[in-house]
Amino acid sequence: MGESLNLLPAGFVDFRRDAERNLPRFLFDYIDGGAGAEVTLRRNTADWEAVQLNQKVLVDASKMDCSVELFGQKLAMPLVLAPVGMGGMTARRGEVQAKRAADAAGIPFCLSTVGICPMEEVAQVSDKPFWFQLYMLKDRGIVQEILSRALAHGVTTLVFTIDLAVLGTRYRDIRNGMAGGLGPWGKFRSGALDYALHPRWAFDVGLMGGPHGFGNIAMYVKQSRNPRDYLHWTGTQFDSSVTWKDIAWLRQVWPGKLVLKGVLDVDDAKQSVAIGADGMIVSNHGGRQLDGVSSSAAMLPRIADAVGSETTLLVDGGIRSGQDLVKALALGAKAALVGRPWVMALAAGGEAALTRMLTLYKQDMRTALGLTGAVNARDVGREVLLKA
Repeated sequence: MGESLNLLPAGFVDFRRDAERNLPRFLFDYIDGGAGAEVTLRRNTADWEAVQLNQKVLVDASKMDCSVELFGQKLAMPLVLAPVGMGGMTARRGEVQAKRAADAAGIPFCLSTVGICPMEEVAQVSDKPFWFQLYMLKDRGIVQEILSRALAHGVTTLVFTIDLAVLGTRYRDIRNGMAGGLGPWGKFRSGALDYALHPRWAFDVGLMGGPHGFGNIAMYVKQSRNPRDYLHWTGTQFDSSVTWKDIAWLRQVWPGKLVLKGVLDVDDAKQSVAIGADGMIVSNHGGRQLDGVSSSAAMLPRIADAVGSETTLLVDGGIRSGQDLVKALALGAKAALVGRPWVMALAAGGEAALTRMLTLYKQDMRTALGLTGAVNARDVGREVLLKA
């Protein structure tokens, strides 16, 4: 047992193992879990595993290039750190650490509306631009203020989540008391014992990592005393009546790049193009919304065939390695986003662990490129896949 704790993490499974050891049960389950029986959650990874690469040999792999261009920005590899609600609770000021690691790796970081660190704090990390993810609130005045703040802090790419009309039924959160508005500081079942069993997290985040509110909306939540107040406010403010008309309004008020996150249907993809979005993320919210739907890996090539030449396609859900990045490119995406991997890495060992994870992704991607004969990431197509 003691030896296993000293092993260097070599992939997602290892970071997940260390995160589970370090985090209180309610927080680990919140990050690790999905909706319902978690069929879609499992399908997301299984379907990437089922995509087979076609190995090619005796191709000059001495000068490989993992870089791509996305929305006018050169990325060191086709990867973006996805927005994760409460991601900053996995390590002290977690989103700040994630931004530093992303900057060093040459990839974008996307901050969630319900992240712990406010955009003002994240922007202080460097002058490199970051992305911002938006949930539509009933008060459009607040939405416009948030967008103005984002512009003022260098955000040029807005990710708007469109698959949260209703919150998915997440059994793990129900068991831990996080669902139903109770919140992680409410009547979760593990109680103080869970904190005592995870002293590193309790000190690093619980005592030293405050404030623990949702930094981007803190100024709008009146008389907030704890995260339960924020969760209650967001529960009453998230707008379930959003339609394509609201996307058209958003397109008018946001001058930067607009990316719609949560597209899983070909007709919706076509409508996204028609409404003027600059890109879309093929996504099922990491299996956390409607259980039993298709995986993003299964839907990506269908959507790519329908609109790939008219827009910028991204994908998330189940991406666990650099090899998966190559598969995503081959199926039509320009880049992929990862959520669970980066917060698991932060929980496992902070910024240093996340930096290691990103290094492993790039090394794994180089291996996949070199052994499929597609040494330039920008040239990857379906020819690198084994034909059915």
